[in-house]
Amino acid sequence: MKRCEMNDLPGLLDFYRLVIRDTAEIAVHARWEFGKHPTETAISDYVGRGMMYITEKDAGIIAAVAVTPFQPEDYHGVEWQADLADDEVAAVHILAVNPRSQGRGYAKQMMRDVIDLAKGMGKKAVRLDALACNAPAHRLYESLGFKKRGVCRWYAENTGWFDFYLFECLL
Repeated sequence: MKRCEMNDLPGLLDFYRLVIRDTAEIAVHARWEFGKHPTETAISDYVGRGMMYITEKDAGIIAAVAVTPFQPEDYHGVEWQADLADDEVAAVHILAVNPRSQGRGYAKQMMRDVIDLAKGMGKKAVRLDALACNAPAHRLYESLGFKKRGVCRWYAENTGWFDFYLFECLL
């Protein structure tokens, strides 16, 4: 896993378009629509702020994830395992794997790398949210020691009002 640079942005945007276009069941599990979620602006912002990471193989992106060195305000009020300040937490966003590489352990390895990155930053937990209907993601996170800590009903441009599960891995 390497930190994304601005010169990686065009390929990264193409990667997310590919993921959304070619991933079977994306409309069921993630409900992503490029331009609604994720947006070009959000991805560009993650890259510009040094919070976007990619894994490459054979000169192509096979996985990507954004990791913020703080948790969003939306995570306040959740019954977490530990009462931590926002800056004691790393939060995971827009994890994706190239459809041609799915099922080969790349998401699991990327999440292991995220955990190592968070430890290296001195964080005490990694937190994330996933749509309640995204059972494959839930299994991935739980296999890595994440615990489901709550359910929040949030509005998102791509889903409307929907339930999200919140997960936490203490470091």
